[in-house]
Amino acid sequence: MNDDERVSPAEREKINFEIDLIGKLIEAREQKGLSQRELAELSGVKQPAIARLESMKTTPQIDTLFKILNPLGYTLSIVPLKSDAIDNRI
Repeated sequence: MNDDERVSPAEREKINFEIDLIGKLIEAREQKGLSQRELAELSGVKQPAIARLESMKTTPQIDTLFKILNPLGYTLSIVPLKSDAIDNRI
């Protein structure tokens, strides 16, 4: 049995979303030329928490994401799913 057979489609979607989200967060931090420590100072979120988030050892609370994303010039938003993603859920 491989990993895809052990993980439900919904769980796989959640994992892929987290990987994408964290990847974009790291990319935004690096584009700003900030270290984790500098981002911690700007966001008010402790550096070890940022490190755990970036290494996917923890799932962040929404308010923590807002605190981290704000100094990077980003925010969260809700967007519609692509129609094929909706069709696959039915």
